[in-house]
Amino acid sequence: MKQIKRYLLSFVGGIVLAVAAVSAQDATPNSIESMVVAQQGGLLNVKLTFREALTALPPGFSVAKPARIALDFANTINGLGKNSQTYNEGDLKSANIVQAEDRTRVVLNLNQAMTYEAKLDGNSLLLALTPSARERGVPLVEHFAQARVSQTSNNIRDIAFRRGKDGEARITVDLNDPNAGIDIRQQGQNLVVDFVKVSVPDVLRKRLDVTDFATPVVSLNTTQQGSNARMVITPRGLWEHNAYQTDNQFVIEVKPVIENPNKLVQGTRGGYQGEKLSLNFQNVEVRRLLQVIGEFTGMNIVVSDSVGGAITLILKDVPWDQALDIILQQKGLDMRKNGNVILIAPREEIATKEKLDFESKAQIGDLEPLRTESFQLNYQKAEAIQKLLTDSNQRMLSKRGSAVVDARTNILFVQDTSSRLEDVRQLIAKVDLTVRQVMIEARIVEAGDSFAKNLGVRLGYHDMNGGSTNSRVNTTVGGSLVDTGYHSGQSSTVPTWSSDSLSVNLPATPRTGTAGVFSMILFNSSKTAFLNAEISALEADGKGKVISSPRVMTANQIEAIIEQGVEIPYQQATSSGATSVSFRKANLALKVKPQITPDGKITMTLDVNKDTPNTRLSTGAGVAIDTKHVKTEVLVENGGTVVIGGIYTQESRDNTQRIPFFGDLPYIGWLFKNREWIDDKTELLVFITPRIVAEGLSVR
Repeated sequence: MKQIKRYLLSFVGGIVLAVAAVSAQDATPNSIESMVVAQQGGLLNVKLTFREALTALPPGFSVAKPARIALDFANTINGLGKNSQTYNEGDLKSANIVQAEDRTRVVLNLNQAMTYEAKLDGNSLLLALTPSARERGVPLVEHFAQARVSQTSNNIRDIAFRRGKDGEARITVDLNDPNAGIDIRQQGQNLVVDFVKVSVPDVLRKRLDVTDFATPVVSLNTTQQGSNARMVITPRGLWEHNAYQTDNQFVIEVKPVIENPNKLVQGTRGGYQGEKLSLNFQNVEVRRLLQVIGEFTGMNIVVSDSVGGAITLILKDVPWDQALDIILQQKGLDMRKNGNVILIAPREEIATKEKLDFESKAQIGDLEPLRTESFQLNYQKAEAIQKLLTDSNQRMLSKRGSAVVDARTNILFVQDTSSRLEDVRQLIAKVDLTVRQVMIEARIVEAGDSFAKNLGVRLGYHDMNGGSTNSRVNTTVGGSLVDTGYHSGQSSTVPTWSSDSLSVNLPATPRTGTAGVFSMILFNSSKTAFLNAEISALEADGKGKVISSPRVMTANQIEAIIEQGVEIPYQQATSSGATSVSFRKANLALKVKPQITPDGKITMTLDVNKDTPNTRLSTGAGVAIDTKHVKTEVLVENGGTVVIGGIYTQESRDNTQRIPFFGDLPYIGWLFKNREWIDDKTELLVFITPRIVAEGLSVR
């Protein structure tokens, strides 16, 4: 039977693989009943027994680092009663059985990458695992999914290229079928991705120049190769790639790698990454052993004459960089790597050599001629850069270097050695940048809902025939003594009797406005006796909203303040006893200090103040001020809105003024009292919206 090699490179962040599951026709799910492992020579046999026979071989995938084989069984449950099992049989360390909804995945954890052959035998699935044999120089191919027969044609719907936050290139391929076969391999300096039996629309068959994105990828070329689609990714410099698939989206990330001269295998992945080898030597010379490792890896190894001795070691399937590290530790050796050349010598010898190199460089620095270079600063103050360079605690110039500033032209003159001038040039390039600006808009909303109801009564009695011969008024219930004198009669233009002869004087007293009045007079037929009654009432319902919107734009990490209002004068006593006029502010003020975070969010230190003169509480000393103040620090997304504070107040009152006894009488008691109902609600909310101002754009 033909063996199929399946490899995947190790991926940062995990591998997400979407494998289409075979839809189950039976209502009752199948079950894994047992799992048996046996080693027969160089063949590792795994037998999975099911309650019912499988109708087809299960889909699966393999991973090279760490070595794993995974099989997916649709409409199947885990009947083993446990999720993991340790075997340590041959190259099989353990197995994990994970059930998710109606699907079960069996993961075989291996010591090394292996290929497998699968066949059905009744209710059992037989797996024959053999170690993967790969010739030197044959590129490692990653198989994300085997091409499967589909009722519809497979094609690429879209290709997107983006730059990640760490400078990596992220290529996203949108497929219409997640089961399309995908192979990845490195071919020379290029990365080739083949989509098996997948077609590419004519609009996507083109070469993309992505140099301007500043990623390791220079170009991306997508073509049609027969029935397959091929994507050729051309990177530059040192790089490494990750790939993963989520449903219909296949993603390739090409990350830049910063070369570490002391690292044998370049890359960001931790641990040993070299190709595995096996060593079995008894009392072999160390120099000969280092020669074997050099021939295996193709690296140029230079061994010092002082390296000697013998060593005995038995290593099986270990990375070559780990084997070299073990040898160096056992013999007290150290190494230095330069390109593809490795220098190996005793630790003391390398330390002594590096010390001499440092001393010679220091002497050269003392004798090297000085150069003067001018730096035109655009955004930073030259005095600030001068202070940074000449700071005694962290001086960046040499002991012979100096820096001079021309304040008029904002030019910095630096005199130092060539190497130090290059360091200064790099420093200025990093700090002399345009400052990002932030527009902060605050909305202070005051909403009020007021309700008031007032009810009052004025009541009086007036009698003009109290026994006097000249019909003077001599009987009055309530009021003052004005009506006991001569009165001109009911037709008088100034009928003071109607207001001065009141037995009940409790009219409505509204806070604002004038109350409505309903009055009536009852009198006898001779118009000599009068009963005056006046009912005043007011019901007021008001809703209001005041919106204040101060806005201010400032640079990153620079505090800004904007305020508007009045200054209210008041008298203040001096030390001499005289009085002087002072002023107090009643302002709407916004004080903010923004800081843009590396991920594009904004941290703000806010101080919002809203003062309002309260004329109702004015005194002889001055006008009272209603103050609303919020001070806080918040983190907001760019363009997002946050509520930093809110004050809600409600005032409910029921005031009654009445004449004792009479005001408590049923029904007629309303003629002897005054009543006021008040229900006021106010709410204050402060909204903050920051926006980062892009260069060349304006904020409206």
